[in-house]
Amino acid sequence: MNAPIQKRYDFVLLFDVQDGNPNGDPDAGNLPRLDPETGEGLVTDVCLKRKVRNYVGLTHGEQPPFEIYVKEKAVLNAQHERAYTALGIDLSADDKKRKGGDKSDEAKRWMCANFYDVRTFGAVMSTGVNCGQVRGPVQLTFARSVGPIIATEHSITRMAVTRVEEAQKQAGDNRTMGRKFTVPYGLYRAHGFISAHLAQQTGFSEDDLVLLWQALENLFEHDRSAAHGQMATRGLYVFEHDSALGNAPAHQLFERIRVLPPAADVPARHFSDFRIDIDTGELPAGVILQRRVG
Repeated sequence: MNAPIQKRYDFVLLFDVQDGNPNGDPDAGNLPRLDPETGEGLVTDVCLKRKVRNYVGLTHGEQPPFEIYVKEKAVLNAQHERAYTALGIDLSADDKKRKGGDKSDEAKRWMCANFYDVRTFGAVMSTGVNCGQVRGPVQLTFARSVGPIIATEHSITRMAVTRVEEAQKQAGDNRTMGRKFTVPYGLYRAHGFISAHLAQQTGFSEDDLVLLWQALENLFEHDRSAAHGQMATRGLYVFEHDSALGNAPAHQLFERIRVLPPAADVPARHFSDFRIDIDTGELPAGVILQRRVG
């Protein structure tokens, strides 16, 4: 692995959805998530991180140092035990190791070295077998749509049945009805932050950074489903500082990327309906703008 990154980064991520549900809320019948006051759509940071994890796991075959810690059906304490086993520490000999013994820092370093998402996003690994807690250098906000979205409800049917008794009913009586929700079109914007200081603690390296950019650029290319509709990364604008502390406040840099929606009486149905206005005037000293997508 390379040395940890030495610079701070802030970035703007734009992505869109057409005729799909980008992030349903299971507590609301899987409706697209909404800000109830503005009607703007929301996509959680957890949803975006899940797609990054999936991309890394797919492209690197779940092999160290690019294993994924938080994944479907993962037994987290079993992963923690792997750290102690690799370090030659017998958990059964000293139960303190499970509750915060003096070897937990070593176990935490092992987890950071082997799991990409731990050294990138951080993790709470103090459940049962204690590997400590890690604050990750890469943080994401919720994504918010540019303007309100409309959630459209669709009725769907299933002609197949699950039980013999249902198949014996008269024709036409064995259909199962359901529903799904889609957003006709929505353009979403999220902000991200990468801390060089936290990268020193987790070992987040230049190689990891390159992989993160690749994952964000291809966020939806390997995450296709009928429920998600058509989704794509439409913009990735990276502000690179020449120091670990940074050379300008993030919010001032983000204000340079303006997304202008169509006229109020024209419903947006495509990315081309929006205008991206980038302030390319003189940037603060020590900051450069990279347009990786867009």
